[in-house]
Amino acid sequence: MKLKMRGVTLMELMVVIVILGILASVAVPSYRRYLLRSQRTEAMRTLMRIQTAQEKFMLQYNTYTDNLTDAPPDGLGFDKVTDTGKYSMELSSENAGEFTATATAREGQKDDKDCATLTINQAGTRGATNKEGKPNTATCWR
Repeated sequence: MKLKMRGVTLMELMVVIVILGILASVAVPSYRRYLLRSQRTEAMRTLMRIQTAQEKFMLQYNTYTDNLTDAPPDGLGFDKVTDTGKYSMELSSENAGEFTATATAREGQKDDKDCATLTINQAGTRGATNKEGKPNTATCWR
């Protein structure tokens, strides 16, 4: 009388581990790219809020400001970083009729090679550059 063996062999276990490793090697980078792309929206949202605040400031004081952090009437009252700290914010005003707001990736978002900086100006013109400093507006502002 033969006894029937039960259980999982070492070979079967190794095959399952290899398959899980392959799936993880594909899924983890894809998920990381998704996170980076979704966290860009925080920078875009903050830049558009700054643009709106600048337009309000222009209506009230007949000039744009380059002071991001002070409360009105001296500035806009924004923080230098976004809510989660993924982007640092900067505001520059070349003259009274122009400004450029810039969001620069920081901390974990620095891995975002496609969109290292995002910008918007008084005309609503959006811009973006990758880590090498090359324009990448179409990819970043979709």
